[in-house]
Amino acid sequence: TDTIPGIRVVKAFAQENREIARFRAANDRNLAVNDRVNRVWSLFSPTVTLMTELGLLVVWATGIWQVANDRITVGVLAAFLAYIGRFYIRLDSMSRIVSLTQKAAAGAKRIFDILDHVSSVPDPVNPVACGDQKGRLTGRIQIRGIGFRYGHRAVIRGVDLDIAPGQMIGLVGHSGSGKSTLVNLICRFHDVSEGAILVDGVDIRRYALSDYRRNIGLVLQEPFLFFGTIAENIAYGCPQATRTEIVKAARAARAHEFILRLPHGYDSVVGERGQALSGGERQRISIARALLIDPRVLILDEATSSVDTTTEIEIQQALENLIRGRTTIAVAHRLSTLRRADRLVVLDRGVVVEEGGHDELMRRDGAYRKL
Repeated sequence: TDTIPGIRVVKAFAQENREIARFRAANDRNLAVNDRVNRVWSLFSPTVTLMTELGLLVVWATGIWQVANDRITVGVLAAFLAYIGRFYIRLDSMSRIVSLTQKAAAGAKRIFDILDHVSSVPDPVNPVACGDQKGRLTGRIQIRGIGFRYGHRAVIRGVDLDIAPGQMIGLVGHSGSGKSTLVNLICRFHDVSEGAILVDGVDIRRYALSDYRRNIGLVLQEPFLFFGTIAENIAYGCPQATRTEIVKAARAARAHEFILRLPHGYDSVVGERGQALSGGERQRISIARALLIDPRVLILDEATSSVDTTTEIEIQQALENLIRGRTTIAVAHRLSTLRRADRLVVLDRGVVVEEGGHDELMRRDGAYRKL
């Protein structure tokens, strides 16, 4: 599972023999453990049988001696032998299920480890109703002095932000500055260590997770598509969507034309992780997927960084349709994305160091201009 997805890297660095040796060594370890188990079992089972047969031999010898001395009758001896024979059969059966019991206990432990796991982002006991009667938020985000740690390492420290409904914010900074972590906190993939994130004036920890996340659309740098048809992937967040709604979302995402060129159109199977499609095509399908659920808060995480210039232009046109009227937070390095933002927030080591528009920040001799 570690090597096969990275087969290109293995072949590119000519490490086939090394990986074969690793696999052989793992098999040899497995074989040695199984051999040890089989040796123990081969000794254990005959030993149990020998002990039961010796027990019967002792009973026979003692019983015959007592019958000969008129202490018991032959009937008593026969009954006793019948009872002890049945007892030994059960004892032998119990000894044989020891290995099965051990395997079951080990499997049960792994299952209960998962079932007993406590989520790091639990649902509230008494959740607050999310937005209006349809569960729709307006998209106002208020970040109040939040902090977050990975273990003992502080990643976000004292960040304050106000994002109005429908506003687009660009998050900028070096790798490791905390951009993706801040996005993950807003999506509530993690909970803040300090402060609070408020959406529509309510701490997001008071919303039911499923209700809150229905209002969030996510477009990642590396879009993930599931094995299935294009229509199923577009409708992933809204399985009850009609074909008309799916086509409408694909048109807005500039994906309709290339989908129709495929052999089976919207019923074409994309393959595992969407490998049958190019990076730009996968990205436009992920944009269509976000459009279909009509989110109030939109997260763009480097949505155009891994495509060529021509494809980027098409994706930018699709993004224009996607961000319209939605609160948008874009993690980006491309100037085309940053220029569209109403406000840019520059992060450095988990702290906001600059805020403002592109032209305003370029006039300063600060972190944004250096970037």
